[in-house]
Amino acid sequence: MSQVYRRVVRPVLYRLGRGDAEVAHEQTLHGLRRLSRVPGTVGALSRTYGALPAGLGRTVFGVRFPSPVGLAAGMDKNGVALPAWRALGFGFVEVGTVTAQPQPGNEKPRLFRLVESEAVINRMGFNNLGSAALAERLAGYGDLGYPLGISIGKSKVTPLADAVEDYVTSLRRLYRYGDYFAVNVSSPNTPGLRSLQDAGHLRELLAALHTEAAGMSSGGRAGKPILVKIAPDLTEQAIDELLGVCTEVGVAGIIATNTTIGRSGLAPADQALAAEAGGLSGRPLTETSAKTVAHIHGETGGALPIIGVGGVLEPSDAARLFDAGASLVQLYTGLIYRGPGLVRRTNRLLADHSDPTEDLDESA
Repeated sequence: MSQVYRRVVRPVLYRLGRGDAEVAHEQTLHGLRRLSRVPGTVGALSRTYGALPAGLGRTVFGVRFPSPVGLAAGMDKNGVALPAWRALGFGFVEVGTVTAQPQPGNEKPRLFRLVESEAVINRMGFNNLGSAALAERLAGYGDLGYPLGISIGKSKVTPLADAVEDYVTSLRRLYRYGDYFAVNVSSPNTPGLRSLQDAGHLRELLAALHTEAAGMSSGGRAGKPILVKIAPDLTEQAIDELLGVCTEVGVAGIIATNTTIGRSGLAPADQALAAEAGGLSGRPLTETSAKTVAHIHGETGGALPIIGVGGVLEPSDAARLFDAGASLVQLYTGLIYRGPGLVRRTNRLLADHSDPTEDLDESA
């Protein structure tokens, strides 16, 4: 199946929209959405890709995941194809990043394939229909068969001084639908957003989100897990300061990492595209994401669960993130270059190396 994707499917996708990567992205989502509505189609996909080997399930920050391999935020921002992702073998899905206000994102073109480097540059700018529209869509779904993460970010029109209320508004609207929430303060494509990773701003934001989550939880229980997604461009000192805030506030986990503003590791053939503004993902991030995961794991003594993401194009890349200390992994750019077979092969490799009695309950 992997060879079929590379030789047949991928060339067709790459020609859509005269090579515009965003057109291929939207057509793929449209196709998955339509397939999920055709009786029997999801079942057929599940038989090919979605059957999970025994021993993959695990509990992380109090949430049970049928597989530790998830779909990263950005692929299905508005949650239009959610029934199909489980059929492709994903154990969880993260929608978004969604903002309180609907917004079109940055001017097109804004998504670029760097094929020789197996990388992507995007400057999408949180294009989404808004958190109210996402809540309405999620209300129409039944049981998805997997945990749903929701990534929330700041609306571009909202001043940084009002960022906290912007995030809280989205959390309030979407709280009943998410199994965990990712706080995106690390995208390079919203002006000023990364300044929210600074200790003072981050402490204020996370405290407000935790207070809101606790208020919406029933029976006096703790709120749903809140995670922070960090940039790969932070120094180790900055990461340590961020981790201190996360520990102080009681964050449930870290997502490492977002896209990078760096351009190292690119093939000579891709140097012209390297000048495009935006965040870089894919193979050039493989080393950086693993090192960042290992640093966080070491600094926290393994007490803070980590979702590893960045540069996973082979099952061995996912295994490396787990070896570095990740509890879960996410894919995105790897799907563009390897297709859905990557999910199945990664699940199989992890099952072959897992302890079937293992249960990573890191919610305490």
